[in-house]
Amino acid sequence: MSLPAYQIFKTVVEQNSFQRAAEILHLTPSAISHSISSLEKELGFPLFIRNKTGIQLTGYGENLLPHIQTVLNSEEYLKQEISLLNGLEKGTIKLGTFNSVCTNWIPHIVNSFQDLYPNISIELYQGNYNDVSDWIKNGLVDIGFLSTSSANNLQIMPLYKDPLVCVVPKNFHPKNKGYITIDDIRGQHFVYQREGCDADINNFFHKYELNALSNCHVVDDQSTIAMVESGFGICIMPELVMRKQNNNVDIYPIEPREYRIIGITTLNQVFMAPAVKKMFYHIINTCKNI
Repeated sequence: MSLPAYQIFKTVVEQNSFQRAAEILHLTPSAISHSISSLEKELGFPLFIRNKTGIQLTGYGENLLPHIQTVLNSEEYLKQEISLLNGLEKGTIKLGTFNSVCTNWIPHIVNSFQDLYPNISIELYQGNYNDVSDWIKNGLVDIGFLSTSSANNLQIMPLYKDPLVCVVPKNFHPKNKGYITIDDIRGQHFVYQREGCDADINNFFHKYELNALSNCHVVDDQSTIAMVESGFGICIMPELVMRKQNNNVDIYPIEPREYRIIGITTLNQVFMAPAVKKMFYHIINTCKNI
């Protein structure tokens, strides 16, 4: 078993295709196939199921992936330590983020970091809370943005209190001018994101014993807000989500105030690679000014 074989395996998993992995690694598809077959022969079990519709990881492959990722991360750590000893600042950082942080914060964080460290490359992975949590645990990303409600057993560094707001159609009139109460919300029809929406909104509903009456079960923030605009119901959103929205809706603060806490996490803060450590503290310092 060799590091190049591990890298090929990881790239095939990420691209879900031998052909796309070959293009990224500047190899032929036959070389990719030969490498995977040789690795499978050496391991003694299949890594992929190959069929007419494409490829799929076997259970063996799924179990092996985090361990191979750990080996590759260790190689990257070693490269960065050697660069540091040589007075260079090189490396690759992989950031996992969810949508509202990606659109509002990531451009400034990445651009300001690369002004300081132009030789450090950055890869971005965008998904939901569950995606980011899995990417951290599997070693796919070095640093992940999460809310404290979704971190579970991951250690998280809190960065920002993001108020929850109520988004309503233009014809909705709360009893109190300028804000919405829990009593205003109770009994309303909601536009609900599928899988019971995210952890922060779930916690809000459980805390106030709210029942979600909903005929809309969508999968993303933009669709949720569009459905509210069309009069299908109201929704609860973190304020950060609404900053760059242009929909014709009204946004009210909620009384009493509720928040989600956004933070960053990494699998092990003690053993961060040099470039990752620089980014970790750059994010913390940048978010102090938000």
